[in-house]
Formats: sequence, C-alpha cells, structure tokens
Amino acid sequence: MFLRLAQQHRQFVQDLVMNLQALAIVLERRGYPASCYTCGGQMSSASFMVSLNENHLIRFLVSDYGITWTEMRDDRELMKLEGAEAISQLQELADLVKYSIAPCEAPTLVTKTI
Repeated sequence: MFLRLAQQHRQFVQDLVMNLQALAIVLERRGYPASCYTCGGQMSSASFMVSLNENHLIRFLVSDYGITWTEMRDDRELMKLEGAEAISQLQELADLVKYSIAPCEAPTLVTKTI
C-alpha cells in the first residue's frame, strides 16, 4: 500500500510541475515576467515565480518534501500557504490568466530545466 501511495505522490508532483511549466508559457505570451525552474529530467521539483506588477511577487515551490505559495509586496511577505491551500491559490492565479487579466510591462518569462 505505501509503495503505491509513494508512486501516486511522485506522479502528482510530476503533473503539478508540468502544469507550472504550461502556466509559465501562457504567462510569457501575456507579457508577465516569471520563471519556472526544474532540477533534472525527472520533474520531481520546481520553483515557479511570477511578478504581477513591479512590487508584487508570487513564488510557488513544489517537491517531494512539500508545496508552498508565498506572496510578497514591496519585499515583504504577505501570505505563505502550504499543501492544498497553496494549490488552491495557484488555481486562482490560473483563473486570472484564463480570464485575461491585463499584463504588466516587464521582461520575458523564462522556463528552464537545470
């Protein structure tokens, strides 16, 4: 049973990483500065960041060890969520993109695999 749960968790993390990469591509096309970095080819972790405007930064981290959402304004942490709450907040960001919020003026999004 535990081996099956471990495999399901790995698959969940991989799916989440792929979705973060896709979100990064969409954000790039909309003109938002963001990045999505993964380590290695197994897609077992990712660091995703996006700037919604000059002083509003969102960081989303996912790995086998956990999932966190951190929102900052003017270099101050406003909110930090973990687990399901972090994923729900990510869905809200995806919905904003889906329903075409206006892009900010900023550099191009970068998606990289290290």
